[in-house]
Amino acid sequence: MKRKIAMAILLCFTFSFATGCAEKRDEAQNMLNKHAEANLHEMTTFSMDTVMQFTIYHENGEEILTDAEQEIRRLERLFSVTLEDSEISKLNAQSGLDSVKLSADTEEVLKHGKEIGELTNQAFDIAISPVVKAWGFTTDGEKHVPAQETLENLLPLTNIDDLVIDENTSTAQLLKKGMAVDLGGIAKGYASDKVAALLKEKGVTSGLFSLGGNIGAIGTKPNGENWKVAIENPLNANDYVGLLAIQDCFVITSGGYQRYFEEKGKRYHHIIDSNTGYPADRGLLSVTIISKDGTKADGLSTALFVMGLDKAVQLWRSSNDFEAVFVTEDGRVIATEGAANIFTFEGRDNDFKFETVER
Repeated sequence: MKRKIAMAILLCFTFSFATGCAEKRDEAQNMLNKHAEANLHEMTTFSMDTVMQFTIYHENGEEILTDAEQEIRRLERLFSVTLEDSEISKLNAQSGLDSVKLSADTEEVLKHGKEIGELTNQAFDIAISPVVKAWGFTTDGEKHVPAQETLENLLPLTNIDDLVIDENTSTAQLLKKGMAVDLGGIAKGYASDKVAALLKEKGVTSGLFSLGGNIGAIGTKPNGENWKVAIENPLNANDYVGLLAIQDCFVITSGGYQRYFEEKGKRYHHIIDSNTGYPADRGLLSVTIISKDGTKADGLSTALFVMGLDKAVQLWRSSNDFEAVFVTEDGRVIATEGAANIFTFEGRDNDFKFETVER
């Protein structure tokens, strides 16, 4: 009987202790949540011709977000092709004539653009601008299919080797008259790198931002969970094919579904293949890159879309600094093995099939 009484007392004590611990854990979690919410700051702004959104947790969050916005606008003033006094506009205006002095940021982003072009055999080409303009994608005019003769005349102006950068004098020159660079395929990625570095320098350890769909994650959520980022269904803007669970990286997607027009019953999108002068047509609907390098992720998302699945996977296998998720025209969602580890497939209801590729 004494043993039974002792056991009953022990069970009551254990239950009370466990209940007390649970209550303390709940209390601590509630305090953590309240602290996080008190430090939550959000911002939406418009720059680089796109909507940008920020969520960060920091006691000085409002001031930090103002700094981030100013940094983005500073970069826009350097990189924009629509602002006449930007360094890129000045470079384009001097094509075939003279070199132009560059700031450190413009020099760096141009060098990155050339490097990604070389890595991808010019599937990414920052000098494609004259051809893209001929299609009407970077003008306010009507979008249309250019004449073949027009494209043949413009394609020689897209050779990135004719962009010469002199690091000794911090200058650049476009060697042929009529050449022009456009950083639309890399500028937001570069800005993502710069903004993430600024936020971390200011002490932000938890945050998520989107620069026109270019996602940057800093740390995890305040509760330690990874951030969840959806990969859009290219066939339905209100749907997604899966979720990525990320921390301390960038997620950047390119696809032909984002900007396009139709002519004579055929759809033409804005991602131009510099080998043909026509929109890339190699069986992909979208490419998502996951990397700790936002600049490279931005350029590669375009390049791999142009390259097509087989060459894209070949490039991935020869690299070690990015992962990818491909959505194909024949209804497949294909993740590289590193991406598959953090990806939850959600496309079954729309007849997508999920696959992985290994090194």
